Amino acid sequence: MNKLPYFPKNTIGIFDSGVGGLSVLREIRNQIPDSPLIYFGDQIHVPYGPRELEEVYSLSKVITQFLLGLGAGIIVVACNTASAAALYPLREEFPDIPFVGMEPAVKPAAEKTNTGNVGVLATPATFQGKLYNSVVERFAKNVKIYQNTCSGLVQEIEKGNFTGVKTRHILENALYPMLENKIDSVVLGCTHYPFVIPLIKEIVGPEVAVIDPAPAVAKQTMRILSNVDDSGTDRNQNHITLLTSGSIKEFQTFIDMIEINNYKIHQVKWSQNRSEINIVHEK
Repeated sequence: MNKLPYFPKNTIGIFDSGVGGLSVLREIRNQIPDSPLIYFGDQIHVPYGPRELEEVYSLSKVITQFLLGLGAGIIVVACNTASAAALYPLREEFPDIPFVGMEPAVKPAAEKTNTGNVGVLATPATFQGKLYNSVVERFAKNVKIYQNTCSGLVQEIEKGNFTGVKTRHILENALYPMLENKIDSVVLGCTHYPFVIPLIKEIVGPEVAVIDPAPAVAKQTMRILSNVDDSGTDRNQNHITLLTSGSIKEFQTFIDMIEINNYKIHQVKWSQNRSEINIVHEK
């Protein structure tokens, strides 16, 4: 294992099935610029969406243990599918660790809608999870929700295909029926989707709001961090450690897009039985 920097107890651990959670990392860095961050993108297993919830929980648990072992004191589950499948059981498994999950931003969409019609783009696992259904039950009883799983979109985004024919086709198939039903907002229920916000806005037009939950997640992380006792730690250790179970070269493309600095990238490898993660390469 390569040597990693010292992580003080205000370190924020973030993970996602791939690069999508980088949209959350960017917001956290913007709002909390002086905290060190560890990010894990599990690109070898992307996408999580079609996987069974129990499998997603198992992967999330091992990643959480790995990040805690590196020194993370807060865990941000920057993946809607993992939040749906694992957030509640992770909190039970690690009761002393604060977790922040991705909650689809149905509440603000329901509060602001004028037509009473809201679109939600998310993975099948997110729609099946208790978290999403709880949010809809609590905040959107009087709103008509139109859902679409955007099958294949995560894979296209992981390839860096943000504007290509296939990506546009997936989004048009999802959004055109919603527009026919007069939606006035689209909730992004997957952290990968902010990478295609320009294309989504082009399709839906200026009258439809596109809601990215990343800023709200960063704000919640900041609230939790304010309650963490970090006395005696150096808050200027604002380095970012990036970990991917996939290709560093492909991962680097997305890092360049979110415009961060002071970081190092490490490649990691899962054990054969997926019970352990080890760092194998550094850039």
